Amino acid sequence: MTSRVRHVTIDCADAYRLATFWADVLGAKVSDEDEPGDDEALVAADGITLLFVEVPEGKAAKNRIHVDLEPQDRTREEEVERLLSLGATLMSDHRRADGLGWATLTDIEGNEFCVERSKGERAATLAAAL
Repeated sequence: MTSRVRHVTIDCADAYRLATFWADVLGAKVSDEDEPGDDEALVAADGITLLFVEVPEGKAAKNRIHVDLEPQDRTREEEVERLLSLGATLMSDHRRADGLGWATLTDIEGNEFCVERSKGERAATLAAAL
């Protein structure tokens, strides 16, 4: 038998607040079993389940693992703007004039994640190259 990833666990300072941010990012919701003040909060979205667990230590270094987001119903640029409006911060911009690249953002607790091009944008770039 093999294993499967049940969820990705993220250490944080405020589990419910961070879960709410990521629920908004992913178009999901925080579990009905979780509420403000809980030391754990779960977000089950299409393709991934994130578990936020409060820890006493603050974030001290770059993440060793992060998520890469692929916009489903908007462009990469539109998604970056949406995420910034939710409270994310642009950390580094690797977007290129030719449409390639990605943007690295941080969530409301400083955890890094990337926004890549949508499937449609990648297909358009490939078609233009042919």
